Amino acid sequence: MQDEKDFVKELIAPQTQEQAFKKLVELYQRPLYNHIRSIVLNHDDAHDVLQNTFIKVFRNINSFKGDSKIFSWIYRIATNESLTFLQQKAKKNNSSQSEYLSKEIDKMEADVYFEGSEIEMKLHRAIATLPEKQQLVFKMRYYEEIKYEDLAEILETSVGALKASYHLAVKKIEKFLDIN
Repeated sequence: MQDEKDFVKELIAPQTQEQAFKKLVELYQRPLYNHIRSIVLNHDDAHDVLQNTFIKVFRNINSFKGDSKIFSWIYRIATNESLTFLQQKAKKNNSSQSEYLSKEIDKMEADVYFEGSEIEMKLHRAIATLPEKQQLVFKMRYYEEIKYEDLAEILETSVGALKASYHLAVKKIEKFLDIN
């Protein structure tokens, strides 16, 4: 934990900020892209949201209080940026968020960056039917294997609530996929 406190000090100090921020980008660029992509689905959109996330992190690093891990704080920003982006896209397309996501799933098959099979497409469609929180919890646990304790910090909720959301999401997905 002391290493993280030192790293945050480097991110804040003007003389070490640039180098520390480069290190932060190196550490989090790939996992954050994957996280954002799992929410917004589109490769180009994920890159845009990733850029916005790093800009927001850079601009707000001085307000990081250290109450949570920097990992959790950055993921919370990325999650919020992704959800805001989806809301704006849906509004711009005069559709609900779920309708917008459904259209994005349809486009995924033509996406050169998506290497999924038919069952993966079906899984994406099943996930898209879930309420927003269950989608987030399922994706972060199933795809990213984020621990419940870290999820609780990122999503600002209890471990028990997350476990319940994940369990409900799995049951709904199983029903959608007609498993069991």
